[in-house]
Amino acid sequence: MTTRLISVDSHVRIAPERIRENMPAKLQPAWDDAVALEREQHIEELGGVDPIVFAAGFSHEAMTNPGYYDGAERLKAMDRDGVDAEILYSEVSAFRHYGLMREGWREASEAFNRVMADFASADPKRLVPAYQVPLLDIDFAVKQVEALAAQGARAVHIPTFPSEVGLPEYHDERYDPLWATIAEADMSISQHLGLVASLFELLRRDPTPQKAIFTSQPCLRLAETIGFWILPGVLARFPGLKIVLVEPSLGWVPFYLDVIDSMAAGPYDFPALDDKPSSYFHRQMYLTFVDDARGLEHRHELGVDRIMWSTDFPHPATSWPNSRAVVEKNFAGIPEDEKDLIVAGNAARLYGV
Repeated sequence: MTTRLISVDSHVRIAPERIRENMPAKLQPAWDDAVALEREQHIEELGGVDPIVFAAGFSHEAMTNPGYYDGAERLKAMDRDGVDAEILYSEVSAFRHYGLMREGWREASEAFNRVMADFASADPKRLVPAYQVPLLDIDFAVKQVEALAAQGARAVHIPTFPSEVGLPEYHDERYDPLWATIAEADMSISQHLGLVASLFELLRRDPTPQKAIFTSQPCLRLAETIGFWILPGVLARFPGLKIVLVEPSLGWVPFYLDVIDSMAAGPYDFPALDDKPSSYFHRQMYLTFVDDARGLEHRHELGVDRIMWSTDFPHPATSWPNSRAVVEKNFAGIPEDEKDLIVAGNAARLYGV
């Protein structure tokens, strides 16, 4: 049996009120306005359905566990599941809120990261936040990364689809100081599974009770993310950058790497690249999964050192509280040394846990 499990994708419920409480009083109304406006936008995207009502369709035991919102209780939930450490992502993706604020977004960002750190303070060796860094002002983002690095942070979470929050794509040179700072700090960049506006149109057409067609699609959109990091030459220019694709699963990725390699070998021109596109993936990118035995059959094509396991607590796909059984099922017939790398070793190296 594997002796250590590290989940590189687990979730924390951070109430917007907690962020508000950590902001200066004079700026709290600006945060309240942004939260209200973002909620209105989200209701419109969901076709007029209240997000709380929509989320209720996915309720299950993990969603009601107090470890979802309390650090000390999270440790108990992890112990029940046999998980040693977790990389934590907030359910509040505050990037949209920051873009809606005329003032106070810097303070809101700092407050958000303080709340995440407070959750992890229950045991910083086992609870590792992926801190969200806004990109509205690159000088501020650089200073924030430097401050986080000085506190021992190992992961920076930025928007997976920058155009969705009104930002240029990541090959734009305005980001270069930030990429250089993150690489120098030996931190990783998290690109968590996210939604693009076009998928909400699919949601409105999806006739299944829990919107299964809709929820099966987002992982495949991370092909776009792989393409934007590699093909315009961002990873080639910053060989120290490490990109973690969170929740993509595994099985489709070798196909996409073959596609972009064949494009580079054919009539397509990628002047920023000195090697075939997949080489940058194998050097600088990581994938996470929960339950993907078929994908693990491709582990040598992807690189055993490129894959990391997660529980996705407490989302519907979560392996909690049966993670060890899920791991044993997924890794049947796989050598122990490879299994140990994927379920713990790679994450331990990348995040220092």
